[in-house]
Amino acid sequence: MKRLRVPPDLFDAHFAEIHRYIARRLSEDVADDLAAEVFVVALDGGYDPAIGAVRPWLYGIATNLVARHRRTEIRRWRAISRTAGRDRGSHDDPADHEDQVLDRVTAARFTGPLAGALAGLKQRDRDVVLLVALGGLSHAEVGEALRIPPGTVASRLNRARKQLRKALGPINPFKEDLDG
Repeated sequence: MKRLRVPPDLFDAHFAEIHRYIARRLSEDVADDLAAEVFVVALDGGYDPAIGAVRPWLYGIATNLVARHRRTEIRRWRAISRTAGRDRGSHDDPADHEDQVLDRVTAARFTGPLAGALAGLKQRDRDVVLLVALGGLSHAEVGEALRIPPGTVASRLNRARKQLRKALGPINPFKEDLDG
């Protein structure tokens, strides 16, 4: 398979939207690094028009990097959790109190009902939902990004919507958006 050189304006044309997608999935700080990494991967791999349009290809790279980042982060948090009990110092130390407050604030950011509902989805279903909701991709573009047929995208999205509705129940502020 012959790979073509990545178009020179690729970064300028797509960086902002790729960055926005990653920032909505993770955070602004992480998005700065990962969005840049998307284009490093893109430049290293080259673009093959046979795999589809450039935009979904970049979103596919971004989704894979987000997944890798989350796996690494989960391993890190589990390791911290295992050592937290052993490493606790005196509760009289102001630095310990500050760390505990920061830990609680950080944890609170991820404990909302929507985050819990999304976390309850299978990774493949969550990726489809987030590419549609945060990336604004069509079913065909999601299919290209994840290298799955559009019909599979539709069935995964339908299944995920049902699971999210059930998990969120009456506190579903995004009902219209999910029914899109």
